[in-house]
Amino acid sequence: MTDLTSPRPIRIGVQLQPQHADYRQMRDAVRRTEDAGVDVIFNWDHFFPLTGDPDGEHYECWTMLGAWAEQTERVQIGALVTCNSYRNPDLLADMARTVDHISDGRLILGIGAGWFARDYEQFGYEFGTAGSRIAELGEALPRIKARLAAGNPAPTREIPVLVGGGGEKKTLRLVAEHADVWHSFGDVDTLTRKSAILDEHGEAVGRDTGRLVERSVGVGAPPEEVGQKLLDAGATLFTIGTSGPDYDLSLVEQWVRWRDERR
Repeated sequence: MTDLTSPRPIRIGVQLQPQHADYRQMRDAVRRTEDAGVDVIFNWDHFFPLTGDPDGEHYECWTMLGAWAEQTERVQIGALVTCNSYRNPDLLADMARTVDHISDGRLILGIGAGWFARDYEQFGYEFGTAGSRIAELGEALPRIKARLAAGNPAPTREIPVLVGGGGEKKTLRLVAEHADVWHSFGDVDTLTRKSAILDEHGEAVGRDTGRLVERSVGVGAPPEEVGQKLLDAGATLFTIGTSGPDYDLSLVEQWVRWRDERR
C-alpha cells in the first residue's frame, strides 16, 4: 500500500515545453521559473511540437538539459520524459552522468517507452508496437544503471530514475522494479487505482514501492480545485506544463504558494 503518512515533501515541477519559442525566450523562462521557487524544471524529448503549429519552432531535449545545468543553481532538472528509443541506453547513461556532474547532482533521469509516431518516422527510428517499445525499455533500464555504475568519474550520487506511463501490466511493473519516481497521467481516481496496482507489483518484486517510489502527476487546474485530493491519493510532485512563446507562470505561482502553505 502507498504510505500516505510518509514525510516526503510536496514538490512543484514545471515542464517548459521546448516549442514555439526561440532559445532566448526559453532561457528567460528557465530563469523566471527558478526565481518563482519551483523544485524541478522539466522539458520533453520530442523533435516536433505536440500542440499548435506542427512545424513550429522546436529544440532538442538533452542538449538543452546541458545548458540548463549551467544556467540554473538550485532546481533539479530533467526530461519528462526521455524517449528510450532515440538513444543507445549506454550512451544515454553517459549523457546523464555528464549532465549530473555539470549540474552538481541535480539531474532526474526521466524516461519512458515513447509514443509519438512522427518523431520515429521522420528521424528514422523503428516505431514498432506499444508492446515492443515497452519491452525495449525493460531491456534498457538495467543497461543504463550498469553503465552509470561503470562511469569514471561516477555520478555525483545515485541519479533518481523517473519512469512515465500508466500501463498496468508492463509499465507499472518496470516502475516497481527500477524507478524512484513514477509520473502518472489522469485524475484522482486513476492515480489511486494505478498507485495500488504499482504497490501490488512492488510486493511481487520485493520492493516497498509505497515508501521508495515518489508519485508524480501533471496538473492543469488551480491547487484549490485538485491539490488536496491528489495529495490524499499519494502524489507529492505536481508538475504544470507551459508552452512558448510566452511561458505563462501564473498557475505555477499558485501551486508554489499552495506548497509553501503546507510546509
